[in-house]
Amino acid sequence: MSFTIDTESVDHALSTTRAVRLRLDLERPVDNQVIYDCIDIAEQAPTGGNQGSRRWIIVRDQARKERLAELYYESIGKFMIDARDKTMGTGHPNERVMKSAAHLAENMANVPAIVIPTIIGEHDGSGQPGLFDSVIQSAWSFCVALRARGLGTSWTTAGLSKSGEVAELLGIPEGMTQIAMIPVAWTIGTDFKPAPRLAARDIAFIDTFAHTWESGPSDPACVADGPGTVVEIDIKAPAAKVWPFVSDIDFGAQFSEEFLGATWAEPNAEPAVGSMFVGSNKHPAIGEWDVECFLTHYEPAKEFGWCTSNADNPGARWRFELETIAGATRLRYSLRLGPGRSGLSAAIDAMPDKEPKIIARRLTEHGTNMQKVVDAIKAAAEGQ
Repeated sequence: MSFTIDTESVDHALSTTRAVRLRLDLERPVDNQVIYDCIDIAEQAPTGGNQGSRRWIIVRDQARKERLAELYYESIGKFMIDARDKTMGTGHPNERVMKSAAHLAENMANVPAIVIPTIIGEHDGSGQPGLFDSVIQSAWSFCVALRARGLGTSWTTAGLSKSGEVAELLGIPEGMTQIAMIPVAWTIGTDFKPAPRLAARDIAFIDTFAHTWESGPSDPACVADGPGTVVEIDIKAPAAKVWPFVSDIDFGAQFSEEFLGATWAEPNAEPAVGSMFVGSNKHPAIGEWDVECFLTHYEPAKEFGWCTSNADNPGARWRFELETIAGATRLRYSLRLGPGRSGLSAAIDAMPDKEPKIIARRLTEHGTNMQKVVDAIKAAAEGQ
């Protein structure tokens, strides 16, 4: 007897299980049985030593929910409400998130149920597995199971900074670890969509950290696979302060061992997609050379990218991306080799059997210089 899982439905539930706050239905009652059913599903998650050590608390009592809401407010809720009030109508990148977070803080006591997954044991700080890795996956399965039934959740942990008060309120004995505080309610509508995220090929590396592949990779790997590398750094400065260094085509020449500098083809023109500049480079095995570069991405305080040699068949593609992360800026600097010919091509033509090693070595060289550049951008932006 064959068995086929409906992967489309499973994938949809997994990719649309959001942190639901504004769309929690505070009026529609939630029957205990649906929560029990979802805990039964969650309990099928793997656990260290196959031991059933997870324990779930379903808080229904209004007085207890109100006290949990107070603890949540003291831990993080007041901050979220203040941040919502300060950012409202300003267009700040966190305006929408703060509005949602503040709504939950103001309504935590009004949700039909608050579920707190716990596990027998206390983390000893040894770094050994066996506690959180025996419950986190189960708690998330619980959230997904609810999503599949039309209910919403929001994974919160800030309130557990008051774990002692929570334990006293709910009678949780010593030796138990609280994992999360999860409000549960039906959702207002079910049309949740996948969130924007980086693609797997941009953040998943085969064998060597930071080495990416546009396709394949083949066996053996080749330039046609689109090999690349990436470096990332968090900068304690807003994107607007990072942008001038990212968009300065000559900035990296002060720090890279290979890049010598660059000049715009039209120095007085405003940069835009399609604009051209010439970059100068040097390498012990190649000497010095100039290469034409064409802007492929240009959005102030967001992204700055270019390709080399040929806009239609580039030898390499480079890109800076800026993302606001908790008041800081995450700068991502990526490179993709090919598909066209570049300075790497002559070495591969001469030693085709060594193409994978040539690629790996070149990516490592680029990665080293890219790291020096983002380190310098961080220092410059934070030093302003």
